[in-house]
Amino acid sequence: MTNLDFDRASGFSNAALAMLKRAHIPPFPVYFELFYTYATGSNVELNTQINAILTRSGTISIDEATQLCEKFLKVSNMDEKLRAMSQVMSRKITDVNQAIDVAMVSANSYSGSLQQATGDLTVGGIDEDALKMLSSRLLKETRRMQDTNRRLEAELENSKDDISVLQRDLDEVRKESMLDPLTKIPNRKCFDEQFSADLERTHAQDATMSLLLLDIDNFKTFNDTYGHLTGDQVLRLVAHVLKANLKGRDMPARFGGEEFVAILPETELDGAITVAENIRRSVQAKELLKRSTNEKLGRITLSVGVAQWRPGDTAAALIERADKCLYAAKGAGRNRVMSERDIPGLTGSSTDVA
Repeated sequence: MTNLDFDRASGFSNAALAMLKRAHIPPFPVYFELFYTYATGSNVELNTQINAILTRSGTISIDEATQLCEKFLKVSNMDEKLRAMSQVMSRKITDVNQAIDVAMVSANSYSGSLQQATGDLTVGGIDEDALKMLSSRLLKETRRMQDTNRRLEAELENSKDDISVLQRDLDEVRKESMLDPLTKIPNRKCFDEQFSADLERTHAQDATMSLLLLDIDNFKTFNDTYGHLTGDQVLRLVAHVLKANLKGRDMPARFGGEEFVAILPETELDGAITVAENIRRSVQAKELLKRSTNEKLGRITLSVGVAQWRPGDTAAALIERADKCLYAAKGAGRNRVMSERDIPGLTGSSTDVA
């Protein structure tokens, strides 16, 4: 690489890092690659879309950056990041183990030299020259051992810092992989894991639990009328209301599309219905504004289905009952909460659903 090439690459790198810093986006490799590509100007369509975002908003959000990564860098999820970081950490741990192996070999060699010297001294009759040679050999071995230990200490210290940074980044990516990038609430993967754990705990403790399944009414029409950016604003609004109305161990999640779900551990059906009504009213009470023009867009509503865990319920069975309640709420005119108590045939014994 020539000096010119190095200077150009450094310039692109500095520009990418500056954009990440201004946008408060963590400098994960995938985001750095996105803005490095932008800085080079090698992808016209990417630059056009980023420029449009910057013109409109003055900055770029992490959600928008994630979507651009998915589109232009073919990053479909965070699993690739986790695998890459895990590989780096694995290599670092291997380096540490190799340094320790070298130190162990050196320590064993030094121990052998000491044992041999002890034998020579025990035999007796060792003359002055032999004693000097023995002392010289032991001093040389001691210094070699000290050098090896210093190298090991340096390697361990560097590795400790590197692994600490990697662990921090890995934790951040793991958290990120469990969140929906748009709404910043748990995603479907996180919901599945937590729901399974809560079901096991509920069964083991003979406790109770309820589930809310929520759907934004007429969201497709709203999205088509006002555009996807405004539709994204609606999704974030619903997520915010969910978080504000759920307490303790309750967990909201984006179930998919315009559907949301909420796990309510240790909550019986009546309590879950009350929570669902509070959420529905809170969403309906908020008037939407189009940010770019302050145009009033009216209000949105939710339909909610509520079901309570029964002994023997599988995850699929409980979700199925909540979904039937949601479907009934939609069929009854939307903007309402319906529970399994309102649906004939759902108040019987639990059945597994494939």
